[in-house]
Amino acid sequence: MSAKEKESILEGLIREFLEYLEIEKQLSPYTIRNYRFYLNVFSDWVKSNYGNVPVAKLDKAMIRQYRLYLARSKKQLSPVTQAYYVIALRSFLRYLLKNDHEVISPDKIELPKVRGRRLKFLDFSQVESLINQIDTKTVKGLRDRAIVETLFATGLRVSELVSLDKEVVNLDKREFGVKGKGGKVRVVFLSKRAAYWLERYLRERQDFYPPLFIRHGGKMPEIDDPKAGEKLRLSVRSVQRLISFYGTKAKLPFKVTPHVLRHSFATDLLFHGAGLREVQEMLGHKNIATTQIYTHVTNPQLRKVYERFHSGNE
Repeated sequence: MSAKEKESILEGLIREFLEYLEIEKQLSPYTIRNYRFYLNVFSDWVKSNYGNVPVAKLDKAMIRQYRLYLARSKKQLSPVTQAYYVIALRSFLRYLLKNDHEVISPDKIELPKVRGRRLKFLDFSQVESLINQIDTKTVKGLRDRAIVETLFATGLRVSELVSLDKEVVNLDKREFGVKGKGGKVRVVFLSKRAAYWLERYLRERQDFYPPLFIRHGGKMPEIDDPKAGEKLRLSVRSVQRLISFYGTKAKLPFKVTPHVLRHSFATDLLFHGAGLREVQEMLGHKNIATTQIYTHVTNPQLRKVYERFHSGNE
């Protein structure tokens, strides 16, 4: 019996949904991996509690029990993380409805209320402090410096960064195209500093592997291995770890992630007078509402009004 024949009804539909995300929606492998993880947790929970039930039997009471399972998990999932599980489930149910399956309406499943989180970003002096922790006497240090400079200069998502190949980055023009969420393509620009450190890093590498950033340790693949480049390509998790490491060394006030550098890129532009629409385009946000999370900390006019009119400033 094949693996496909062994899977339950629910598992089969989840597989079809993931294929739909890959082929029709053209989501990134990283996003699809997350959907697979969240939905497999749901599928395993259903199987262990109700067996191989048809999707038409997934009712509100059952979903509520699943929500309680997430909330009481030994992993102590935060409300934000629980929301990711629920968002994946609702997307899956919408797909089923669209394809004429009798299933509970996703609109009946409310998202957990999440308190507004403080937007974390670094000012330029803090970015400099982080950068100063990197020892550029080694090729690994040159790589790490190039990564931090590129993230701060472009606002790339970490998944976009690790997917870059050398051939797409034009260091002379200091610009290149990148495919973001939903397959949306945008142009990003490199600062002079970022281009300088990228050039230094690539000059030091002296290899023909396509990825822009590779690991420089661990077991190395055979030179004639046709997949050697992909085996050496730096992973999302590796970039997250190295950014966190240098942030800790710099004694910054909170944990630094690649997304913090993305926030830092956006706030730096807005602080210096860039328009919200332009920043939206550079970040690759589909909706301006997503970019507006930055306005309450970056509108210089608000500070001018406050300094001028509040009685406590007299």
